Amino acid sequence: MRWFLVLALIITQGNYAKAQTYPADAKIYVQTLKKLTDVMVQDVTGPCAAARYYAYANLAAYEVQNQQAHPIHYASLRGLLRDYPEFAPAGKGKLVNANFASVYTLLRMGEELLPSGYLLEEPRKLLVAEAQKKHRLSKEAVDASVAYSDQVVKQIMQYAAKDNYLKTTGLLRYTPLNTASSWQPTPPGYMEAYEPHWGTLRPFMLDSAAQFKPLPAVPYSGQAGTPFHKLAMEVHDVVKNMNQEQHNIANFWDCNPFFLVQQGHVSYGTKKISPGGHWVGITGIACLKKQLSLAETIRWHTLVGITMADAFISCWNEKYRSNRIRPETFINTHIDRNWRSLLQTPPFPEYTSGHSVVSAAVATILTALAGENFAYTDTVEVEFGLPARHFSSFRQAAHEAAVSRLYGGIHYRDAVDNGFIQGQQIGEFVLQKLKLE
Repeated sequence: MRWFLVLALIITQGNYAKAQTYPADAKIYVQTLKKLTDVMVQDVTGPCAAARYYAYANLAAYEVQNQQAHPIHYASLRGLLRDYPEFAPAGKGKLVNANFASVYTLLRMGEELLPSGYLLEEPRKLLVAEAQKKHRLSKEAVDASVAYSDQVVKQIMQYAAKDNYLKTTGLLRYTPLNTASSWQPTPPGYMEAYEPHWGTLRPFMLDSAAQFKPLPAVPYSGQAGTPFHKLAMEVHDVVKNMNQEQHNIANFWDCNPFFLVQQGHVSYGTKKISPGGHWVGITGIACLKKQLSLAETIRWHTLVGITMADAFISCWNEKYRSNRIRPETFINTHIDRNWRSLLQTPPFPEYTSGHSVVSAAVATILTALAGENFAYTDTVEVEFGLPARHFSSFRQAAHEAAVSRLYGGIHYRDAVDNGFIQGQQIGEFVLQKLKLE
């Protein structure tokens, strides 16, 4: 009789242990993060805001892992992130399942951050149901994990509330300067300036938004034969004489969240992924190919998120300082009034190229994590009708993303090249602070 009781106890304990497990791989996290991306696409979230959302959402999931599981390579970000507080949510070790809580936290952050975050309520409820039914997580463990997650979300949202974003939303609209060299709204929508105060946000890791101020832009001149006029002529000629591969590259990296289509007197918008969303997608592809654990997947996305957010702050700080005219405006005024860029000119100043800065910064981080020659196939844009592209490394992809803005007719060469250097410097600085080199 005694052996039967012992056997029953072993079986019960085994079932309880099984009930407390939760999938610890990249797939579940990448799929969940894609739900946030889909909501951002629906919301027409701009590139700066999208990067901010990714940074805070992944940071919250990172904090759950750091507090609960202490996986390898994890470390407190206190002292590394600016003004980052010490988190001490109650409930540590009391039935909290770190893996489930991390994924749940990602959805909760999306609900809190995104304008249409309410769309993530159903996926969150489904996640809870699947945790109990499919993965046999006990109700006690689910409840404890949810309660813990709510505390982390509250604390991260309090941290986010102090980054100066809310203050910028209440500032007066930007009035374009009335000078020949300055940015002006462009057709077809002549939209107002996008996020003119983004450069005043608190960076995550940079000492200041102007820490990696790029080389000065080529001085403006409307005279033929001057260095600036030659830059504009290059853009004009590249678009006019573009080959099919250049055309494909420009379209693949367009990443315009809201493309305004004008047919006669009718205008309508088409929605696509943001530049940050594209690089988050690439990060997910890399995590899946490497078959990473859930903890490592969260870590990679967090490092990419905060680097990307800082890159946008740095870039936008320069954009509204140099306030340079877009190629379309200059070329129509001084070279060819009928010329049009291949891509739709975005509504903010030209220098430096945001794609160049962000792509170089993120590629630097991913290269340190995955390796110098990590080959992959980028399928992020397939759902938007663009074929997949294969890359031999993240740096190759970043260089292609950068030059795509020249091919698209929306950036001059120096904005592409100097922006890439700016992004590399940001990425290398983050690696040094994290001691990942």
